[in-house]
Amino acid sequence: MSILLLEKRGPIAILTLNRPEMMNALGQEGDGPAVTAVCAEVMADPTIRCAVLTGAGRAFSAGGDVKAMKERIGAFGGSPADIREGYRRNIHMIVRALYNLEVPLISAINGPAIGLGCDVACMADIRIAADTAKMGVTFLKLGLIPGDGGAWLLPRLIGSSRAAELLFTGDVIDAATACEWGLVSKVVPAAELMDAALALAGKIAQQPPQALRLAKTLMRHGTTASYDTIMELSASAQALMHETEDHVEGVNAILEKRAPVFKGK
Repeated sequence: MSILLLEKRGPIAILTLNRPEMMNALGQEGDGPAVTAVCAEVMADPTIRCAVLTGAGRAFSAGGDVKAMKERIGAFGGSPADIREGYRRNIHMIVRALYNLEVPLISAINGPAIGLGCDVACMADIRIAADTAKMGVTFLKLGLIPGDGGAWLLPRLIGSSRAAELLFTGDVIDAATACEWGLVSKVVPAAELMDAALALAGKIAQQPPQALRLAKTLMRHGTTASYDTIMELSASAQALMHETEDHVEGVNAILEKRAPVFKGK
């Protein structure tokens, strides 16, 4: 069975990490291509306007498969050159596919999100945590470094000082601390997590889908591109949006004092 399940509920895609007997550990052979295939399906479906990522069972993801590390198999086996390729063609495929999703992605962190699991949660645009969730980047405790891009992403999310504290100590923080630090934006009771995530996804899904995907693209480029580059991209993208039926609908809805109905045209 695939590590990532896809369920479509109208304009919302629910993505579920599905290895509950191993706390959704990642890194087995084929995990990268499987996640990439699911994300490609989501991006190719113009009816999907938002996605929610969560974990099956009691964990979001415990991270890299430690047993596979011990046995030197999967992405963690072979020579240093083999392991390098294992990361590039498996672990990196997981995080790249999630990070590069064109539709907004919400992580609904239902339990421990540790190491690679924490970084996977951080690939989302928005993170909501259950009050029972815990998060940590514990690579150093295994004698490893973040091999999945977390060293690039985490300082951008919570600042260099907090990111360094998490990485250098290997501490696991509770949901309340994660919220205080800006690692998640909201903490809700565990029983209400998916309802809260789906409610937020539903609100996002009401937006015009073409403009929504472009807005996310601009925000992502904004983390690395220059101000002038973003200004040029924004002008070009805006010119396209002015020619859409959804723009006309939005203007008419405001003038007519009613809710807009966007159709992605």
